[in-house]
Amino acid sequence: MSYHPNELAKRGVLARVIVGLAFVGLLGAFFRTQVLRNAQYALQSEDNRLREVPLPAPRAIIYDRAGRILAENLPGYSVSLLAPTDDSLRASLRTLSRRIPLGESEIEATVRRWRRQPNRPAVVLGDASFDVISVLEEHRIEFPGLIIQSAPKRFYPDAEAIAAIIGYTGEITEGELAAPKYEGYKSGQLIGKGGLERQYEEQLRGKEGVRFVEVDARNRVVRSAGARPEIAPEAPPPLKTHLDLELQKYIATLFGDSLQGAAIVLEPKSGAVLALYSAPTFDPNRFTGGIPLDYWRQLNTDPRRPLYNKAIQGAYPPASTWKLATAAIAMERGIADIDTRMPQGCTGGYWYGRRFGCWDKRGHGNVTMAQAIAKSCDVYFYQLGLKIGLSNLLAGGVSLKFHERTGIDLPAETRPRWPESTAYFDRRYGPRRWSNGVTLNLSIGQGENDQTVVNMARFYTALATDGSAAQPTIAQTAPKRTSVLKLNQEQLLELRLAMADVVSARGTAASARIEGLVMAGKTGTAQNPPNPDHAWFVGFAPLQDPKIVVAVFLEYGEHGYAAARLASKITERWLKAPPVNASVSSPTE
Repeated sequence: MSYHPNELAKRGVLARVIVGLAFVGLLGAFFRTQVLRNAQYALQSEDNRLREVPLPAPRAIIYDRAGRILAENLPGYSVSLLAPTDDSLRASLRTLSRRIPLGESEIEATVRRWRRQPNRPAVVLGDASFDVISVLEEHRIEFPGLIIQSAPKRFYPDAEAIAAIIGYTGEITEGELAAPKYEGYKSGQLIGKGGLERQYEEQLRGKEGVRFVEVDARNRVVRSAGARPEIAPEAPPPLKTHLDLELQKYIATLFGDSLQGAAIVLEPKSGAVLALYSAPTFDPNRFTGGIPLDYWRQLNTDPRRPLYNKAIQGAYPPASTWKLATAAIAMERGIADIDTRMPQGCTGGYWYGRRFGCWDKRGHGNVTMAQAIAKSCDVYFYQLGLKIGLSNLLAGGVSLKFHERTGIDLPAETRPRWPESTAYFDRRYGPRRWSNGVTLNLSIGQGENDQTVVNMARFYTALATDGSAAQPTIAQTAPKRTSVLKLNQEQLLELRLAMADVVSARGTAASARIEGLVMAGKTGTAQNPPNPDHAWFVGFAPLQDPKIVVAVFLEYGEHGYAAARLASKITERWLKAPPVNASVSSPTE
């Protein structure tokens, strides 16, 4: 086939145009890549060889009311590894274990952290000792992906004294990472695991910083400084509390190593928590960087349950400390007043289908309500409970908030047990399978009534003030009060005077008197078969203008006056009044 010369010329021109256009397109692409988008592609290239290394932020410092430190941060070290695959990471960890103590469980935990975020250095040791760091630095050439850096670690100067309040920190778990509450958290980070550390996690957590290291294709660190300007971590503002550290430490000495139980001290008008202690205690500093397995086992196998906050989690029969609630419910409904006597005097017991005993087998005689409070006469309150009636008694307990948590700003507060209606007994025992005898037990703080120490303290803030209960708060926040007692000021004063008789020569807490100071309160001895009884005391002082409410609970304390003596010492310490020599014998209630 032959082409006309003009046709050939046209085709040549077209080919040159096509080649020219292609060349121009290539030049344009080259110009766009090398000139216009140079910075973008340079950054992408840099990102391919740079790895972000998180800089842990210090947690907020926690202070008591006087500015004394409850929780702070000390310099520490962390050890991390960069690796291209989990197999290479595991191999590096096994090599590392020849130099430092590193068990199989720790190796697997590190691998799991890496799998969750492979571009982030996997934390091997969150709190490495100086000796470990020295060994690793000496053999750094063996571990090209190794990253050692300073990291703040949590420290509690008075750890065991404040453990029930402060809690502790620990590494976030895989389950917690999946929870909406911890959205944005990364594997290997520390979070609050209990107490204020957990309650105020959002406020206590700082903003993590970043530094950059240069790596090769196998994630080996080739330059650890100066690859790009780092972003410094940011510390949050401090958390200020109502606590008084000196009072807290004093209460810890009162419990010592032998007593079990709890104590809480409140300001009655504001609900400010001045102290909260649970015994036995533990050392939250041992949790920093991972709790030793032997210490964790020791805490969990101890029958005294040191990790269990007995002030807010333990629920116990309130015993005679609850008699003030029975009295208040009767007074609110006009069923009895402070001078009312019951039809039957106390002879040491009361017959109602069966014999219900009084703690004093000798009996108290025909007493008034005021005298029954001072002497803690069970027979009087059996009859008063029957006069009130079960439905009214239950409704009264509900209105006094004995079925609700206090809302104290600590996690895991237990909800008290208080039946809201007779339907509770139908569900538990079956219809017509229970008797009105439950009323007698409830009226003296036994039976289906389990209260926390903090909830009993809240109720007594209402008795100490205008009938409004204060919500206990540890952090410095606005006070919250709820009206619970529908009594006038005269009736409240009458109850306070009767409670003052409890802590007098005439009452069950005679040995807890404080010279020069009138204290009001109520003892309680809670039945706990087959074990020894528990001991209670809840009270306030001074009588005319209460400054503190103190609740003390002693597991297996046997007699209420044992708890009253501790409460007396705490009150004297706070109000600066000298204690009375408590050598006289006391009644057993």
